[in-house]
Amino acid sequence: MNFDTPIERRNTYSTKWDKMESIYGVSADEGVSMWVADTDFQAPPHVLNRLQEIVTHGVFGYASIEEDYRKAIQWWMANRHGWDIDTSMIFTTTGLCNAVALCLDTYTQPGDGVVLFTPVYHAFARVTRAAGRDVVECPLVNNDGRYEMDFDAYDAQMTGSEKMVILCSPHNPGGRVWTRAELQGVADFCKRHDLLLISDEIHHDLVYPGHTHIPMPNVDPDILPRLIMLTAPSKTFNVAGLHTGNVIIPDADLRARFSARMTALALSPNSVGQFVAQACYSPEGADWVDAQVAYLDGNRQLLDAAIAEIPGLKSMHLESTFLSWIDFADTGMEQAEFTARVEKQAKIAVNHGTTFGTGGETFLRFNIGTQRANIETACARLRDAFADLQ
Repeated sequence: MNFDTPIERRNTYSTKWDKMESIYGVSADEGVSMWVADTDFQAPPHVLNRLQEIVTHGVFGYASIEEDYRKAIQWWMANRHGWDIDTSMIFTTTGLCNAVALCLDTYTQPGDGVVLFTPVYHAFARVTRAAGRDVVECPLVNNDGRYEMDFDAYDAQMTGSEKMVILCSPHNPGGRVWTRAELQGVADFCKRHDLLLISDEIHHDLVYPGHTHIPMPNVDPDILPRLIMLTAPSKTFNVAGLHTGNVIIPDADLRARFSARMTALALSPNSVGQFVAQACYSPEGADWVDAQVAYLDGNRQLLDAAIAEIPGLKSMHLESTFLSWIDFADTGMEQAEFTARVEKQAKIAVNHGTTFGTGGETFLRFNIGTQRANIETACARLRDAFADLQ
């Protein structure tokens, strides 16, 4: 696939492009959309062909694809991540925000504390608060542009009311691929404080050269009785709108509780999403992902080089994801000023760092999952918007 091929998404009901003016005041006609975490790439050709077959068949009745769909997930995890799972461990939700909500509903009570390592994906806090649970922020340490964990500080924060940790691995928005030692630290932290661990590994397929993602179950077998794994084809293959997420639960007791809750809520997946996931999790899908990661790596390097030329701006080194985390702290500007320069002058719609929790105040998140021409345009506009600093 040629990832440079422009895909016109304006006026297609695209949240990323058609909502940026109402939310950020950036005109879709002039602006570059770099906020919502989907890419501007078409899904792989073999996936589109599978969808075309379904449409041509023309019957959208109840489907019994569950067994083959789960086997495709099983194949992907074994061949791409070295993680052997049984198909009985797999549940399907309408995306991973729904999965997080179901975990909160199944395993916690109103008023329970839920630990987040902030700054982190903003939906975690939103869903947690909406469920009546308390967000417990454990800030990451920004060590010269690299996020690290401080478990001594986190231990001191715990009050006993905390029941769950939600981990983002790889990390969004910082792009960290956590090391085995860091993941072991998370596991030990959960065991010390008797916490259930929700490991959201949705970005696990998008890892850059020199880094290796380690699934949490491969870190410490002792964590399995308290572990819920979340994965999905959505970020990897740009099929987020199909709302199909994988909840993988190694422990039988936790599985039984989750299954009972899904049954009580009469939740079942949509078959089109399952057909697409099955097509994605294939050898053809693997080849396509490798090509996409190589292309994204070029985008990453291009944006990083431009940011390095602008005094006061720093891009956190991206080890994974297509989400670049840019720090404006050294400009000396207030958040309102550097944000206005990006949105009003450069006409780029980006996510505001404050929405990711403590530690995000001086940052903006840029989505680099787009055609390189858009990255080049954004780089030129950022140089102009901050030209007085150069």
